[in-house]
Amino acid sequence: MTKIAVFPGSFDPITLGHVSLVKRAAPLFDKVIVAIGVNSLKKGMFPIEKRKIWIENVFKEIGNIEVATYSGLTIDYCKQVGAKYILRGLRTAADFEFERGIGQVNHMMEESIETVFFLTEAKHTPIASSIVRDVYKNGGDVSKLVPPEVEL
Repeated sequence: MTKIAVFPGSFDPITLGHVSLVKRAAPLFDKVIVAIGVNSLKKGMFPIEKRKIWIENVFKEIGNIEVATYSGLTIDYCKQVGAKYILRGLRTAADFEFERGIGQVNHMMEESIETVFFLTEAKHTPIASSIVRDVYKNGGDVSKLVPPEVEL
């Protein structure tokens, strides 16, 4: 059986914290799908096509990482692609409380799919896409927060 993990998110934009998590997860799974969620009620700052290209460029040298877009429930997308694992990053205790609830509901919906939590590396703990967007909108330098493939 192929071990497939889905790492869902908006990645608006992808940050160094996201990159670290995916690179650390890649050796543990046969395939990691970085899945950009499309929410029709939410307008991202950066076009989804651009985000997808950035992420593909970040991971182009790692053969078992794919990038995709999806809409609807993450658990349904996992079933669609045959993934048995959902990857989530934890920066803070608040992240844990939020993610635990989602993970428990996902498990109630589909017992065969497990949520796997990765602790963020300490140096990436303060980095969040919302912070990157705010710094960018206000003319700040985001080069220490996002991978060089993210051309803002």
